[in-house]
Amino acid sequence: MLPVPRAEAVLSRPADAEYPGLRVWPTADVLAIFRFHADNEVDFDVDLRELQGQDRLDVFCGFLREIGRRLGKPVLMDPEGDFGHPVLGFDVEADRVVLLAESQVR
Repeated sequence: MLPVPRAEAVLSRPADAEYPGLRVWPTADVLAIFRFHADNEVDFDVDLRELQGQDRLDVFCGFLREIGRRLGKPVLMDPEGDFGHPVLGFDVEADRVVLLAESQVR
């Protein structure tokens, strides 16, 4: 296991360099890939197929909650390809993960 680099080292790169990524496993079966596009955003991807079942969903919600509590900011989950329309997120004032949009399941 390698130590996590300091933010300054990750974000200070030439403009034409690839965005660095950081892989984090909240559990052995759930992977979050953080992508450092900007110094004022936390952007990461998860494979929703890894979140099947209540236990894994609980792990993911705990992950969102921990990030939100540490940063003191909301953590929002947008569907792939639909940025700006979050469906789930950590609400700082409520101190919990909440459903933000009705399901589109048919």
